[in-house]
Amino acid sequence: MRDSKNLNFSNRFIELGPEFYQAKTPDPVTDPYLVDFSPSTAKLIDLAPEENSTQGFIGRFSGNMPLEGAQPLAMAYSGHQFGSYNPRLGDGRGLLLGEVKNKKQEIWDIHLKGAGPTRFARGFDGRATLQSSIREHLASEALNGLGVPTTRSLAIIGIRELIYRQKPEMAAILVRVADSHIRFGSFEFFHYTGQPKNVQRLLEFSIQCHYPEIAEESDRYRIFFQRTLQRTAKMIAKWQAVGFIHGVMNTDNMCITGTTFDYGPYGFMDRFVANHTPNHSDTQRRYAYSQQSEIGFWNLNKLAETLVSLVGAEPLQEEMRQYQTLFNRFYREEMAKKMGLAILDSEFTQCVQGMFQLLQEHQLDYSNFFRFLADYPGNPQMVNSAINNAKNELSSWLSQYLKLTQREDLNHEERKTQMDAINPKYILRSHLVQNALDKALKESDFSEIERLRILLENPFQDQPEIFEHYGIDADSYAQDTPDSFLCQQTSCSA
Repeated sequence: MRDSKNLNFSNRFIELGPEFYQAKTPDPVTDPYLVDFSPSTAKLIDLAPEENSTQGFIGRFSGNMPLEGAQPLAMAYSGHQFGSYNPRLGDGRGLLLGEVKNKKQEIWDIHLKGAGPTRFARGFDGRATLQSSIREHLASEALNGLGVPTTRSLAIIGIRELIYRQKPEMAAILVRVADSHIRFGSFEFFHYTGQPKNVQRLLEFSIQCHYPEIAEESDRYRIFFQRTLQRTAKMIAKWQAVGFIHGVMNTDNMCITGTTFDYGPYGFMDRFVANHTPNHSDTQRRYAYSQQSEIGFWNLNKLAETLVSLVGAEPLQEEMRQYQTLFNRFYREEMAKKMGLAILDSEFTQCVQGMFQLLQEHQLDYSNFFRFLADYPGNPQMVNSAINNAKNELSSWLSQYLKLTQREDLNHEERKTQMDAINPKYILRSHLVQNALDKALKESDFSEIERLRILLENPFQDQPEIFEHYGIDADSYAQDTPDSFLCQQTSCSA
């Protein structure tokens, strides 16, 4: 394992030239301190977990000390935000430090979010709030625990400086680890500014970094788009299956590797409301849960437009026509696993449709429904007591579901084991996040952030020894979201 002084940074992106970025070092900060550190993320870059307690780590990743080999830069990009093109984006407060290769020969980007203003800052202070940093830190680690492709959060470093949003807030830096920071909007920037050669250079760079095995193929540009489409469809299918709502699916928040990227006003489904959006500014519900698949398609179309001169309109349209079929297949497979079923025929489709009608009409808790379903028929009292208001409809649907389970080559215990391994007992509910935020912001107590991170690293089963060590009450963390927190909405800076 390495310490933070010997991470052996490199930066291939800087070789693209100054049109693609602004070279800039992080701004020094006042009295930085560690809020939380993820040992499991540290493993990705072979960083020793005990680094979390060193002043060297805090100094280097706060911008107060240089990182050997790092070449920090703010990336240029634009994007469509809520359906309208915005040419003035870019890393206004973020810096890509460079890449670190681990012992497995995997390459990871290291990025600071909140490292001071760049030329893309548009007059803003270039800082991140402590509140938004905590929210992203917990969400990225929670989605990773659920098996959803995501950026990771190595650490939150607090800054003893006030910044101003709607009110004065404490600032922080988020240390993000990702397989890529190239966005759909990265291509849009060069396309809409009439720089086709730089679109091609960025495309070649993306292929070399992420798909080197196709670098010599004559149709590599089409294959690149095909793989981006496939990964995006699979990512969104996983979002839908776990009940995750991104909240701001702008094209500058879509990564070419199909990785969940840039957390703002996200949410996890509690009581099932298909058109819920966690973004209070999304009054048209453009980015609601029920819209995410369609928005993925829309965003991919915008990426395709930047590649027409290199690939041709018809080949790209042909790839786009595969999107809905791919998404439907991925989503059906995810839902089948959640239901403990493997035969995906018309009866399965009818059963799934009936389930969502039941969930929607009675606004049942999405995650706990599947945990209760795994107990059926072994413990029907648990199911019925949990969703008492839907007893009549539930009884009819459960009869249909039970018939499907009887077609499978599994007994009840085997099905329950499989379902419990895919359906989380714990999700990042809004009241759990708020409790962690209240302790952190009002009391400077970061223990609940650590507690949630530990809990959500393996959200499928209890871990008695770990729970006892961290003071985790397993039952309370698994309860339905309280009424006062249902369908909660937040802002992009919250």
